[in-house]
Amino acid sequence: MKVKEMRELSNEDLTARIEETRRTIVDLRFQHALRKLESPAKLRTERKKLAQLLTVETEKQRGITV
Repeated sequence: MKVKEMRELSNEDLTARIEETRRTIVDLRFQHALRKLESPAKLRTERKKLAQLLTVETEKQRGITV
């Protein structure tokens, strides 16, 4: 999902995506600890996605338009 698409989400959808991404990161960390994670890059991309979602959420709260 691109940042432009993230900005078009409603507040409820954005919050749901953030929670979903956080759960995914926890699962990936667990798999990594058990050495069952096939691609460590997947963990990195999910963390980046979470950061982007949180940034968009902050922008909406502060009323910043980009």
